Amino acid sequence: MRIGNDRRQDDFEINVIPLIDVLLTLLMFFVLTSTFIQHSRLQVTLPNASTSDRDMNAPTLTVMIDRDGRFYVGSDEVMGEGIDPLKQAIASHAGNDRERPVTIRADANTPHQDVVTAMDALGQLGFSRLSIATTLTAAGAKE
Repeated sequence: MRIGNDRRQDDFEINVIPLIDVLLTLLMFFVLTSTFIQHSRLQVTLPNASTSDRDMNAPTLTVMIDRDGRFYVGSDEVMGEGIDPLKQAIASHAGNDRERPVTIRADANTPHQDVVTAMDALGQLGFSRLSIATTLTAAGAKE
């Protein structure tokens, strides 16, 4: 009579296939829902808050663009279409001073392409001190 050795010992095994399925599903979920950050490749030089005496005395050249896409350099309207008449008007107003600060003032409804055209004309002429004027309004205030 055998007592205790009568049972056959079962081999226990762990089935890992469902575990792998769950892990792969979680991995796919996290990969698809994660936010990928793209770092900017454009180097931007931010303006400084301090000003020098030269900055205070230098007259600013103003390029204005109305909502219809007409350009004004100073108070004179630029006659003609395209970038060449704009470049000629800027060059005649600025003379040889390419270090002169330039302000672009554009209407809120101006097409973006017109602002880029003005920036391109200034860049081709060698101006490097460029600012874009905006209107600061109080929160909730209407003009």
